[in-house]
Amino acid sequence: MSKATLKFIRLSPNKARLIAREVQGMNAEYALASLEFAPNKAAGIISKVIASAVANGDFEPEEVEILSCRVDKGPVLKRFRPRARGSASRILKPTSHIMVEVGPAVKDEKATKKTTKKDA
Repeated sequence: MSKATLKFIRLSPNKARLIAREVQGMNAEYALASLEFAPNKAAGIISKVIASAVANGDFEPEEVEILSCRVDKGPVLKRFRPRARGSASRILKPTSHIMVEVGPAVKDEKATKKTTKKDA
């Protein structure tokens, strides 16, 4: 099992979690191929973190699966924009921490037993 972490990325955690949930449990090679064509900013960032986790463990992408892909909330940058009549409104620029764990792909023995087992 190997890990990769990317911290303080300027991306909303809610938007990144949508992509992280899709790739969880996938084969790493298949996940990288599907993220390449996704139109989100988060897809490109998460694919780089997955590639880094695969490289950290000296694996090939086709022989590992994504055990967990977690997106945590980072600090929020607070900015102000001038508004009418001398007031100001706050702009929140969220950041994220992305953690990916990959491990060797394990064949599910239970699934094969269910197909060969006769119904009583």
